[in-house]
Amino acid sequence: MNKSNQSRIISGVMNWGKWGENLSNNKMIELIECNIETGINTFDHADIYGGYTTEREFGEAFKSSGIQRDKIKLITKCGIQYPCDSKPFKIKYYDYSSKHIRYSVENSLKNLKTDYIDIFLLHRPSPLMRNDEIAEIISKLKNEGKIKIFGLSNFTEPQIKLIKKNIDVEYNQIECSLTNSEFLSDGVIDFCQTKNINIMAWSPLGSYFKKIDNIHKRIEPVLKKLQEKYSCSDDQLLLAWLMKHPAHILPVIGTTKKERIKASMEAIKINMDYVDWFSLLEASKGKRVA
Repeated sequence: MNKSNQSRIISGVMNWGKWGENLSNNKMIELIECNIETGINTFDHADIYGGYTTEREFGEAFKSSGIQRDKIKLITKCGIQYPCDSKPFKIKYYDYSSKHIRYSVENSLKNLKTDYIDIFLLHRPSPLMRNDEIAEIISKLKNEGKIKIFGLSNFTEPQIKLIKKNIDVEYNQIECSLTNSEFLSDGVIDFCQTKNINIMAWSPLGSYFKKIDNIHKRIEPVLKKLQEKYSCSDDQLLLAWLMKHPAHILPVIGTTKKERIKASMEAIKINMDYVDWFSLLEASKGKRVA
């Protein structure tokens, strides 16, 4: 995949289906078109979303839209065996056997109505994953043209090293935001930069809009002052704060609201001053930086 054609903001589809807004086919088409018109051409999936239904619903909407395949980038993930109506597993567990990875890729291709996946990720690390087996099947799928780029999601530095031993890793999708800023000190993002591994951020707005806790109460007055300075919204500032990091973080936004999708792209234009960036970090932590 030509990374230069990938949008800086990624649209996460987890909430499009049964796990969220339960959008109709027409509403999904509208949302796909809205993202593309706004400049967001990359869509983040996982096989388990909507209890293994959202990929298929998105694929049907994409096919109905008539949009050319080369106009969008598709990300999907596999590995979690998630108990739900369509998959009545006794427990939640992980499977990174070559058989399951191939099945997952083939099934995602069918669901998404496509011949290839732009970026394929292992969803979460498993204690039982075998790096040699994973590398062998991923190499085969890449050679077959079914996946273009391979990456990971929620992997620590040692876990990345384990997988990277036998195959190139180009992405790691992790949770990072102003309200969940451990990523700044746990070493993962620093290691990824040394190995040219791109960082995607899930839940980039963190808990700020989800709960009124002490972190929210400390951040809110700082955000209000900066909203006046930068003439923007609070969610745009939270994205701009994250994108200020030199790792060139790619936020995966989960909104299904068209106005917020459009607003998120404007956040790219905000070049936050260092003192403002650190004032938000100080508010989040509740103390001066060390």
